[in-house]
Amino acid sequence: MTQHRSVKAPDHGQAEWLHLDRQLCFALYASSLAMTKLYKPLLSPLGLTYPQYLVLLVLWAQDAQSVSAVGEQLALDSGTLTPLLKRMEQAGWITRDRDRSDERRVIVRLTDRGQGLRADAAHIPRTLACATACSLEELQSLTQRLHQLRQQLTQAPLPAVVSAGNH
Repeated sequence: MTQHRSVKAPDHGQAEWLHLDRQLCFALYASSLAMTKLYKPLLSPLGLTYPQYLVLLVLWAQDAQSVSAVGEQLALDSGTLTPLLKRMEQAGWITRDRDRSDERRVIVRLTDRGQGLRADAAHIPRTLACATACSLEELQSLTQRLHQLRQQLTQAPLPAVVSAGNH
């Protein structure tokens, strides 16, 4: 069970809370944009986009997974994931086949070509880690904390809407 710490919400009258540089959401958003921008020149020679690379990471860790299992790990819905997988299948990196024991499930598997990309992409994590100028321990700690934050946010109840005149 996740423990929630009580945090005092800022007074709605405190204007300093409305500065962009104080917004966690923007810091995460801008950092994500910067990170994915660094991936582009590394993935482009392999013919990969960042989302395709993420799918490959999931399948390199464990091949032959259902579409829903891949989507769950990547936090992608089927409307986003299905076209992505279709393009990857057309590129020859994966196959998608109905599960023989349950026709409703589609199983995604790496092809030899998709498996071969693993060696070609092996340098990417180290290159990105160097770009952060963080130590390995700092990166591991930050990654762990971000996973915890995501879990807390996905389990948190949605905040109540408070209008400007009703606080």
